[in-house]
Amino acid sequence: MAENLKRLVSNEALRTLQEKLDSWLKEYNTNTCDQNLNHCLELIEQVAKVQGQLFGILTTAAQEGGHNDGVETIKSRLLPWLEASFTAASMGKPVDSKVPSLQNTFDRERRKDPSPRDRDMQQLDSNLNSTRSQLNQVQDDLAETEKNLEETKNRSAISLLAAEEEINQLKKQLKTLQAQEDARHRHTDQRSSENRRSEPRSSEERRCEQWSSLKRNADQRDTEVTSDYKKQLRNLKEEIAVLSAEKSALQGRSSRSRSPSPAPRSRSCSRSRSASPSTAVKARLDAQCLLRRCIDKAETVQRIIYIATVEAFHVAKMAFRHFKIRVRKSLTPSYVGSNDFENAVSDYVICHLDLYDSQSSVNDVIRAMNVNPKISFPPVVDFCLLSDFIQEICCIAFAMQALEPPLDIAYGADGEVFNDCKYRRSYDSDFTAPLVLYHVWPALMENDCVIMKGEAVTRRGAFWNSVRSLSRCRSRSLSPICPRSQIGLSTMSRSRSPSPIRCGLPRF
Repeated sequence: MAENLKRLVSNEALRTLQEKLDSWLKEYNTNTCDQNLNHCLELIEQVAKVQGQLFGILTTAAQEGGHNDGVETIKSRLLPWLEASFTAASMGKPVDSKVPSLQNTFDRERRKDPSPRDRDMQQLDSNLNSTRSQLNQVQDDLAETEKNLEETKNRSAISLLAAEEEINQLKKQLKTLQAQEDARHRHTDQRSSENRRSEPRSSEERRCEQWSSLKRNADQRDTEVTSDYKKQLRNLKEEIAVLSAEKSALQGRSSRSRSPSPAPRSRSCSRSRSASPSTAVKARLDAQCLLRRCIDKAETVQRIIYIATVEAFHVAKMAFRHFKIRVRKSLTPSYVGSNDFENAVSDYVICHLDLYDSQSSVNDVIRAMNVNPKISFPPVVDFCLLSDFIQEICCIAFAMQALEPPLDIAYGADGEVFNDCKYRRSYDSDFTAPLVLYHVWPALMENDCVIMKGEAVTRRGAFWNSVRSLSRCRSRSLSPICPRSQIGLSTMSRSRSPSPIRCGLPRF
């Protein structure tokens, strides 16, 4: 095509055409008709040759554009002009000046109906702009997520360092106490040896007894102090293990968050509430003292304490089951498709035992005791006096459910055959009686194994006494409500919660 265009430019036909037109205009009036027709035909032949070359160039340019390029231009500019020209020529009229030019026709058609290619380009531009805006938003979210993860890692590292420092301090205090105890023992030994030499032989036995008692007291105090420090040390080690696991998990998430994806929610592990065995024993003794002020009969006091303990275990187990269900629902969006979902649920439950609403469980236990026919008629005492004891038992029972396997209490019914593996007889029992009159304290179980024996009172004729007391209680009650202490524990399914930590929870 470029060669044809060069030949057309180098040709002198266009310049000679203008010269012939000028000469014909000067000689037109003097020429004859035949001469004028010959001049016109020569000019037409010359213009036809130029048009032939231009149409050849047009054909070559259209072929170079392919099947689709150039079609709109030919339709909008060439075809209307050819139609107007041939129509005028066939009718013997000159081309009308009102016929729009090719450029005007092209501009009007372009403004009226844009081509599909232009529409596609506009759509692509809009899509590109929206994609760029989304990419900028994702980049901003990724930067913010990385910043949050970095802050969380820093806080975890600070907590870990503080825990290690506290452990070192406790170790130093333990060593100091042990050194003091050793020095005190040596001083006591030296003083006692001197006293034995100076005092007469007749008081030797009495002084030996005093010395042995002092030594036993000192050993007991030393053992208690050592056990307390060991317990604190064990709790701090557990907390360090949890913080280390959290740190490693955060580091793994930080490496995975390099891709533009929404970051999972961060979790924080709080130290669980633990109750000591001495606190539970003290709460039980205080509850018995409060009941003795209102009730003279020891059997009624022991029945109330036992039923309160059983109801507290029942309510705490139900609360633990609901708490674990809520944790599963809250952690499901963060662990979609993960294999360690159950471990994450267990770790969260163990680390957040202090979220347990013990006061609500205390209210449920008191309501259950108010409708229990064995102790609710006549209402000689307000069970709200036992709120502290019930709360302590609920907290211990709730913590026992987080163990693997969980701990539970044995089911007991009045009039059942006495089981020597589960219970021991109270001091006022009939040791030859085979049946249980009532229970004083439940047995602690791990699956089918007895961890700690309970206490029961055995008497002859216990079965008939239990039947008469049950019928008497039913005759007094207004509605046939069966006590939950007899049916709740037998039909209740035990929840499973895998937990690698047991030493931080209180013993029963």
